[in-house]
This record gives sequence, C-alpha cells and structure tokens, in this order.
Amino acid sequence: MDLKFVRENPEKVKEILKRREENVDIDKILTLDEKRRVLIKKRDELRHLRKEISEFFNEHKEKLSKEEINKKREEAKEISRKVKAIDEELSLIEKELKELISYLPNKIHPSVKDEEVIIKEEGEIPKFDFKPFSHWEIGEVLGILDLERSAKIAGSRFILFKGLGALLERALINFCLDYHRKYHNYIEISPPYLNKPECFYGAGQLPKLKDEMYYLAEDELYLIPTAEVPLVNLHANEILKEEDLPKYYMAYTACFRREAGSYGKEVRGIIRVHQFDKVELVKYTLPEDSYFELEKMVKEVEAILKALKLPYRIKQLAAKDMAFQSAKTYDIDVYACGIGEWLEVSSISNCEDFQAKRNNTRVRRKNGELEYCHLLNGSGVAFPRVFIAIVENYQQKDGSILIPEVLRPYLSGLEKIERK
Repeated sequence: MDLKFVRENPEKVKEILKRREENVDIDKILTLDEKRRVLIKKRDELRHLRKEISEFFNEHKEKLSKEEINKKREEAKEISRKVKAIDEELSLIEKELKELISYLPNKIHPSVKDEEVIIKEEGEIPKFDFKPFSHWEIGEVLGILDLERSAKIAGSRFILFKGLGALLERALINFCLDYHRKYHNYIEISPPYLNKPECFYGAGQLPKLKDEMYYLAEDELYLIPTAEVPLVNLHANEILKEEDLPKYYMAYTACFRREAGSYGKEVRGIIRVHQFDKVELVKYTLPEDSYFELEKMVKEVEAILKALKLPYRIKQLAAKDMAFQSAKTYDIDVYACGIGEWLEVSSISNCEDFQAKRNNTRVRRKNGELEYCHLLNGSGVAFPRVFIAIVENYQQKDGSILIPEVLRPYLSGLEKIERK
C-alpha cells in the first residue's frame, strides 16, 4: 500500500479500506501526490535553468559587462529563491503524505471473507455433575490468584499469581518454549521490553495504535504490547540470503497494553488485563512460501492446545477484524467452562511484505535480485486465558484442580492443586 500502489489502484485501495472499516482520505493523497509531482517538475526545470545560466556565465564571463554580470547573478539568485521555496513546500507536502500513507493498512488476501469463518472445533468440552466455578472464584479459594492485592499495588486489570498459581503460570511458559524449540525448531530470543518508536512503526503498531501503548516520553521508548515488535525488527535494514530462509524465532515476554476505550468489557477476573505473559512466534520466509508457513504455524499452536487437552476452535477472521498489518489472520479460542465462553489465546497472521517494507528487510535471491521477504507472527500462546481454561476445565467436585499431565514435570510431579 505504498504511494505507487495508491496512485495506480485508487478504487482498489478504497475497496480495501471499506472492507477493513478504515478511514483514510485517498482523494487527498492523490491530490497531494499530483501537486508534489508538479512541484518536482517545476523545481527540476528551475535547477536546469540555473545550471544553464551558470554555464553561460562561466563561458562568457570575460566578455560580459558589469551590468550583464550583475543581471545574470540576480537571475541565478531569484531562481535559487524559487527552488528553496518549492523545496520548503515539497517538504510539507511529503510530510503530510507520509503521515496519511502510514495509516494505510495491509492489502487483503483473496481468501479472506467479510464475515468470520469457523474453520474447525477440536476437543470435548468437559461435562460436570456440579456447577463449575469461575477462575476468580477458584483462584481465591485455592490461594492461587490475589486480584485484591494486585489492585492495591497497580490498580484494576492487573494480575497477581500466588503460590502454585505462579508456578502453574511459569510451567506454562517453560512448556511452550520447550515444545516450540524441540518440535518446531524455533530459536529462542529474550528481547528488551522497551523498544524504539521506529520498531513499532516497522511492526505496524504506530501510528495507528499509539493510544493503546505505554510510552516513556523522557526516554522516547514504548513498552512492547507483544514480542512481535522486537522479533520483526531483528533484521531491520538487513539483507538476508535466500538459502537462509525460513527463519523461525520465538520469545517469551510480558506484554503491556493500555486497552484504551475497552473499559466495561470483561471486567471480572483476568480475561482483559494491562499486563500479561505470552510466547510469540515469528517467521521470516520467502514470498512464495509464506502461506504454507502460515498453515504450518496454525498447526504448531494447535499442538500446544492438544497437549494441554483443552477444547479449542479455529476461526478465519473477517477483513474488518484483522490487525492493521495482517493480510490474513486465524484466531484460536479455547473454551472455559466456568464462565461458559470461548477465549482467544492465539492470533496467527501473515503480514506478507508489509512489515518488511516498513523495516527494510530484504532477501537476496540466488540470481542476485533483491526483494522484500514475508513476515508472519502468532501467539504461541497467551497465558492468562490458557490459565483460565485450565483452572476452570480441570476443576474437580472437591474444589481442587487437576494439573494437565504435560505440565506436571514442570511442577515437580504435582498432580493437583488443593485447598490447604
């Protein structure tokens, strides 16, 4: 969605914006672009004229009278003043154009519909012979969640895992990192949680999501809302070799989101919070391989939920629901029996060359040609909601919680969490 694409496909761009429910003034972009091109042409003509005057002056300087010399110098000065004025006007136009274009989202893959599509549901939703409790009720009784003290420390919508709750959260993190490293060949990265604004622009978070993030003005750094930001900037302004792709990276980080404008939604418990833990997956691929890698990433995340024996469903998102930078997105939800809801635990996207263009990540083909690589990202997985599903789906009649078998080695063989 660069300026050339907008210029050549204005109606197609407007259709993309309509389907995504985005509002960018395309006609204004085209008007500014036309004005810019006219000014560039005029500036180039003036520069050429100034060059001719300079060449004429140098060639005939000895033959010219003092008056003629002064006249030529004034002509050159006047042209320079005009060029400077045009440059100043161009600078303002280009700044406005860059701002408008930065709000243009990615294109939409042809397979993406205007309505959400459920691809499949997997696993059985547990049946209970008692009324299942919510995670905040179980968490309080078992002493594994303390939302009252988290509010005392940081305010609403923060989590305080306690005792075996903190151990269960850590077990989930280590299990996912180990699983993706061992079975899916991801390279683990431990990145900074504070990133420069240009990293957020490269990832597609800025400028659109500026109000959703925490900003440290004095240091000009943002707290990351996802490890996608540092991971897709690992190779910013680099040229990768064709034979070195695909590259698979993963990172565990805390994620920070202001959730501006979302107050009133899912207030109870830990469904929607300002800080949460997540393992993020990112792939750098050749353009022709990216959609194969997208489907593969979906299966990689599915493997985690299958291992945890949680019921889940996969949705292909509608165009209007996809992230700004995504060309195609799948969401994976798990079912939580206590609250009786599907909860999103992973969003898996192919951003094609959108992020690569923004952060200038290219691949050199074996024939020497350069092009932008494709970037994919996915949650592998987000933990508070997986924690919710485990606590609510594995609850027992006596109030205890069974630990999923794959997590027990990370909890010193503990089989259940019981009230002391």
